[in-house]
Amino acid sequence: MIISTTPNLEGRPIRDYLGIATGEVIVGANIFKDLFAGIRDIVGGRAGAYEGALRDARHEAFRELEEEARRMGADAVVGVDIDYEVVGQGGSMLMVSVSGTAVKL
Repeated sequence: MIISTTPNLEGRPIRDYLGIATGEVIVGANIFKDLFAGIRDIVGGRAGAYEGALRDARHEAFRELEEEARRMGADAVVGVDIDYEVVGQGGSMLMVSVSGTAVKL
């Protein structure tokens, strides 16, 4: 499955637009509290454990996007957008969402 932020794929004409595919992951604040207890890898102002949690959430959101696009019969997803939002009461959760247009090449 080709996943791209560009609206088209050079040399690969889009035959059919199948609709919007999405993937969302919400990570609760508790994961950050748990990680904070074990953070000892802050170097140069970066928190590696936090970055790892965000990376995992982003990878999971992309996995969901790809699964949805496959169910739609897509060969690729173009125009992909990645968003991070704080949600929940008092900003207690972080949402990672990805969306794009599922296409048949």
